[in-house]
Amino acid sequence: MAKEKQHKVEYRNRRASFDYEFLETYTAGIQLVGTEIKSIRNGKVSLNDSYCYFSGSQLFVRGLNIAQYFWGSWGQHEPLRDRRLLLTKRELRHLRDEYTKKGLTIVTVKLFIAENGFAKLVIALARGKKEYDKRHSIKEKDIRRDMDRSGY
Repeated sequence: MAKEKQHKVEYRNRRASFDYEFLETYTAGIQLVGTEIKSIRNGKVSLNDSYCYFSGSQLFVRGLNIAQYFWGSWGQHEPLRDRRLLLTKRELRHLRDEYTKKGLTIVTVKLFIAENGFAKLVIALARGKKEYDKRHSIKEKDIRRDMDRSGY
């Protein structure tokens, strides 16, 4: 029996690594409806301007844009609705304790489909970068690129 080639579904928030310094990362499940997972598999996702917040004891993601599924009109979802993230109680408790500290936020880094078919969201506890930190990151990236080109 020949194995079917699986398409790797992965979306990154490139702006987040430029604007924030990641302190800790977590992989969380997302509570979705049927048409949302279909849109994710079709590539209709935008992670720009998305972030996480606590409501009670639960963690939600806001600003994650999953476009409506193009096939059919029944049972469509709202593209910008807040979605609940699925983490363990211990992870939620730790995140809440760190999140309440001044200057920290929780940003989305990557969205992917796991091997079992479930959508997963990589989130990071992050601190905003200052302007000079951003310049330093650009300089390091240029140096790394030049070293790779020269063969070091």
